[in-house]
Amino acid sequence: MISRKNKFCRKIKMFWNNLIVAANFFVEIAVELIVLFIGITFLVGLIQEYVPEETIKKAMGGRHKVIGSIFGAGFGALTPFCSCSTIPLLLGMLKAGVPFAAAMAFLFSSPLLNPVIISLFIILLGWKIAALYFAITFVATIVIGLLLDGLGFSSQVKSVAVVRNSCDCKQATDAKSRVQRAVKFAFSLFRQLVPYLLLGAGIGAFIHGFVPTDIITRLAGPNNPLAIPVAAIVGIPIYIRAETMIPIGLALIEKGMSVGAVLALIIGGAGASIPELALLSAIFKKGLLAAFVATVFTIAIATGYLANLLIL
Repeated sequence: MISRKNKFCRKIKMFWNNLIVAANFFVEIAVELIVLFIGITFLVGLIQEYVPEETIKKAMGGRHKVIGSIFGAGFGALTPFCSCSTIPLLLGMLKAGVPFAAAMAFLFSSPLLNPVIISLFIILLGWKIAALYFAITFVATIVIGLLLDGLGFSSQVKSVAVVRNSCDCKQATDAKSRVQRAVKFAFSLFRQLVPYLLLGAGIGAFIHGFVPTDIITRLAGPNNPLAIPVAAIVGIPIYIRAETMIPIGLALIEKGMSVGAVLALIIGGAGASIPELALLSAIFKKGLLAAFVATVFTIAIATGYLANLLIL
């Protein structure tokens, strides 16, 4: 009887200690994410105030394909949109005559390289991993956009009508008004995404506090060669936003999951989610849709293996 009581007490004590560890992780990560998110989205709001979409569209449309693709990838890297929010803007670009390669570079880079995600990478996983992720993905989005264009996939875009906003309201352009709109933009986006940030911090805290290290190491550690492709495949149907996945990834890395597998999971989930594919099916024919999925999957795997190679 005493032995059973002691075992029960030890389990309660262990659970309580794990709960404290998880709670500390949650508070620390959640505060960092919230402060960082608001600050970065405010800066992005200011950039969008002084560099409007139409200006960038014109810059992308009036240049050589390669230069336009660089602009497209860069524009995508400045827009803190989820993948689903990218689709209407992509359609507007195509209707406005932006080169197909540039539009594709934007489509791939927008959900994967926006400032919020890169900043989260820096603060949670370090600037080396963030720089590696940005460099590989940025170059890949440009190359893939040009490759799809060269293979004639531009003919795989359906004819879809664009409904334009009929409002002719003019907004004030003084500095105070721009700052106010940037602040409004930051907090509006924060209200939309804070549940995902807190969900990621909560799941990461649970993993950090309660999931045994040996399980993660055995299933998704650096010694498992299949961990990266499996993570890339798993990421697509579960649709975990990158903002949610990054704190989870941090906890998984601390538990022994390879950095490459985490990157593959993030790229797969953020770059080719089921909701995004449903929207793309309305404007892409089957051939281009399949090429899109295959491209995201390839980028995810290549980034994962290269990350493990360079970090180990």
